[in-house]
Amino acid sequence: MIQTLRIQVSRLFGILMAVMLCISTSGWEEQAPLMAAGLFFLGTILVGLATVGRLWCSLYIAGYKTKHLVTVGPYSMSRNPLYLFSLLGAVGVGLATRTFLFPLVLLTAFILYYPFVIKIEEAELTRLHESEFSAYRKAVPRFFPKISLLEEPKEYVVKPLVFRKNILDVIWFVWALGFLPVINGLQKVEVLPVIFKIY
Repeated sequence: MIQTLRIQVSRLFGILMAVMLCISTSGWEEQAPLMAAGLFFLGTILVGLATVGRLWCSLYIAGYKTKHLVTVGPYSMSRNPLYLFSLLGAVGVGLATRTFLFPLVLLTAFILYYPFVIKIEEAELTRLHESEFSAYRKAVPRFFPKISLLEEPKEYVVKPLVFRKNILDVIWFVWALGFLPVINGLQKVEVLPVIFKIY
């Protein structure tokens, strides 16, 4: 239920951000085109890292998320690496708008919303894997990874059907990045109105 609510809230927020993008444009494009290009480039790098990172996480948790406590791969360095990569992707998409406002809004929304989600998920993991999760909690940081803890098995059983479904959840960052030039093009031919500029 929490997972469904989280997805619905994220989608609603995404739709609101898309509407804002459709009626606004970056003020930096005219005033400082080099800065606009730099923001887009940095955003693209973050989206790339987020996509690869989320695929890496999904490889380990696809089909195992609640039945088994995953403590290897990215989960050996951070208890919530999927959310860390999601944050990088969201900020990356925000920067790719060539503004500072969108990534700031996305970062603020993440800071306000995801600690609540993480707390609920950790309570569920404590209920399901009490002693194992307690030891894991003490050894591994909650959010920011400790790279020296990285532990990856030589072999790992992947559930391809579940993993394939998770790929669709991961790829939306790339789609969002591709959506931005389409919006920009539609604004230039005046199919979409530019109501205001954002910096």
